[in-house]
Amino acid sequence: MRRYFGTDGIRGEANRELTVDVALRLGYALGYYLKNKNNGKKVKVIMGSDTRRSGYMLRSALTAGLNSMGVDIDFVGVISTPAVAYITKAKEADAGIMISASHNPAKDNGLKVFGGNGYKLPDEVEEEIENLMDSVEEITKNPIAGDEVGRFKYAEDEYYLYRDHLLNSVKGDFAGMKIIVDAANGSAYRIAREVFLALGAEVVVINDAPNGTNINVKCGSTHPEILAKVVVGYEADLGLAYDGDADRLMAVDRNGNIVDGDKIIATLALLMKKKGELKGNKVVTTVMSNMGLENYLKDNDIQLLRASVGDRYVLEKMIAEEVGIGGEQSGHIILLDYATTGDGVLTSLKLVEALRDEKKHLDEMVKDIKDWPQKLVNVVVDNKKKNIWNQNKSITDFIAVKEKEMEGLGRVLVRTSGTEPLVRVMVEGKDMAMVEKVVNEIAEVVKKELA
Repeated sequence: MRRYFGTDGIRGEANRELTVDVALRLGYALGYYLKNKNNGKKVKVIMGSDTRRSGYMLRSALTAGLNSMGVDIDFVGVISTPAVAYITKAKEADAGIMISASHNPAKDNGLKVFGGNGYKLPDEVEEEIENLMDSVEEITKNPIAGDEVGRFKYAEDEYYLYRDHLLNSVKGDFAGMKIIVDAANGSAYRIAREVFLALGAEVVVINDAPNGTNINVKCGSTHPEILAKVVVGYEADLGLAYDGDADRLMAVDRNGNIVDGDKIIATLALLMKKKGELKGNKVVTTVMSNMGLENYLKDNDIQLLRASVGDRYVLEKMIAEEVGIGGEQSGHIILLDYATTGDGVLTSLKLVEALRDEKKHLDEMVKDIKDWPQKLVNVVVDNKKKNIWNQNKSITDFIAVKEKEMEGLGRVLVRTSGTEPLVRVMVEGKDMAMVEKVVNEIAEVVKKELA
């Protein structure tokens, strides 16, 4: 059982679960690990954060731990998670750290660690760091001299490395296109405006005034409803919504319809296939992706491979199967030819490029994808019980009965959240009334047994 790291770094409510002590211990442990890996040579870490108020507190604790172990830090400021990953690799740093809880509420925060290659750390490395976090007294008993501690440097100009990378990923410009951008009061508030303006688009940006507590609040990829109204009101070509750390994208078509990650992946995959750029004619999504997507891709001679939920598992399958595009229904999309992790801004640039090249609107591109009705219910449970739901006979027996009832007509998927005290119940089927009935019945049993 993991003690600190979940599916996407170390997460929790800041100052209660994700405390200064946890951040300090991570700083000590990561510094110790990196120095040993480098045989004592000087180590440099890239660090960035989103706009949460607690980011400053956690940054200070992390810095204290890392600097005390002799590690230098380049702090690149408020920036997206994929930007930290890219800069880490581009600057040949030893690791990267992003302080963010992504799409979660402002009271939460998280610590995501990347290796020098720009990829998230493998499970075995995270486990080794966890062991070191629990052995801080041992690894710090012989502190280095005061004139050998690491330095902290503001390196916000390194942002331009990432901006130029995004601009270089697109051929031509977006002149004549009107785009509404929802920055979620998070990491994308600066970069999204800059790249789309540089490419000649007419841009209106909303939710770009972060104050430390308004990140993801009724905005961004988790709440694109306001964006949909703005797109229609401005008669824009489309809308683009990011989450707090800008590693996700949800889109809105010109009619105000929300277009999820499944459909964005399908749009990009078809254009890649047309250009001969879709490796193996394969796409990786997760078990959450709609059967309508799978049927649509199959009709276009594209094979869909499913991974467990979580971008790290999508990435693992992409690498293993040599697939260039993959992602999640939630909008976390990985384009391996350009990035080592999900990148909402990059994905949005490639999506707009695809629409421009095809001379079509987004609603026209996705009209043939016929979703099966699907409903997801998040059941709040005791956090200590969420990972043992499948050991509860009352729950598993009830699910088995419902699966029997739906045989050939739909499917049931139950899983835990990697970052929140939730059990997610998803039911998909050909009939919406049946879907709603089954998902609510299962959710009630889960709530009764685990709340």
